[in-house]
Amino acid sequence: MEHPLAPTELVRPWRTATLVATAIAAVELVLLIGAGLVLLGRQIGPNVHAAAAREAAAKPAPVAPAEAKKAKARPHRAAVKLLSRAHTKVVVLNGNGVAGAASQAASLVQARGYRVLEVGNAQRTGYARTIVMYRPHFRAEALRFRRDLNLSVVAPLDGMTPAQLKGAHLVEILGAAR
Repeated sequence: MEHPLAPTELVRPWRTATLVATAIAAVELVLLIGAGLVLLGRQIGPNVHAAAAREAAAKPAPVAPAEAKKAKARPHRAAVKLLSRAHTKVVVLNGNGVAGAASQAASLVQARGYRVLEVGNAQRTGYARTIVMYRPHFRAEALRFRRDLNLSVVAPLDGMTPAQLKGAHLVEILGAAR
């Protein structure tokens, strides 16, 4: 018996058909699993959310021991009222070396409603930017001061002692740029 096709040509259609059928079956399986998860999720979802809400309401939020000690040691600053501009005391120091810059800046600070306690020179000159430094617990006042005077750098008190502040809450050290 003679066959018009070679034996290798008969094998190819069978293999191709098997690969196509396997790919279609895999796609169908993925779609069925996805549909099952969606349907199952719709039935279980409300119950899971309700159980989570009940459990969250039953348990108080855990508090770390260190945080609990800090909360007892001093009142939170957010509970304390923000000082008014008239009660916020400021020291203005010249840190750029330009003569009269501190007194001119102090006039602007007073015009904005702040109380200037002292005007003078910083311990060193050559500050690139004007800095607003604040004593502990007066960050909110420093941020308001920065906004009022269109400044950019606010930092905790560094390099100065509270005695050097003479009772001031904020220190403005003038730099070459605002």
